[in-house]
Amino acid sequence: MYKVHESALVDSGAKIGKNSKIWHWTHISSGAVIGENCNIGQNVFISNKVTIGNRVKIQNNISIFDMVTIEDDVFCGPSVVFTNVKNPRSRFPRKDEYQRTIIRKGATLGANSTILCGVKIGLGAFIGSGAVVTKDVNDFSLVVGNPARHIGWMSEYGVRMDHDLQDFGKYICPHTSSEYILKDGLCLKIN
Repeated sequence: MYKVHESALVDSGAKIGKNSKIWHWTHISSGAVIGENCNIGQNVFISNKVTIGNRVKIQNNISIFDMVTIEDDVFCGPSVVFTNVKNPRSRFPRKDEYQRTIIRKGATLGANSTILCGVKIGLGAFIGSGAVVTKDVNDFSLVVGNPARHIGWMSEYGVRMDHDLQDFGKYICPHTSSEYILKDGLCLKIN
């Protein structure tokens, strides 16, 4: 069973996993799929062609439009913006031009970040508050700014990693001691 605040609207047909919570003034459309143990904040809209994994936190004031997939353990900070078409016009609807956006497992989207459609945010990536993501973001990458640019690497735990001085190209999470290596410009977790 899941919990829905009395002011929220969940359309018939929406699939919501057990122990998920849907808060004030939120609207879940009939085709939406939401996993288990999710927390959907107040004033959120989730459209029909949206899939949300398990243990996802969607903070307040977010609209998630068609063609967005959010995998397990993703954190969406307050007022994150998703889009689904690159060149919208009111007079010329472009529903046939919607582009798929994928947010991979464990990623964090900082408050007020904007995710343009058609991008993939990598596993454990970290999008800084206010960043505007216009292209794919690699696994464990830390990006900030407008347009978002890579400035470092984040561990799965969610802390910035510095080079191990003994072995350049190797990163160690200061909290968990998990190790990561750089290979061809990508950060890979090795244990």
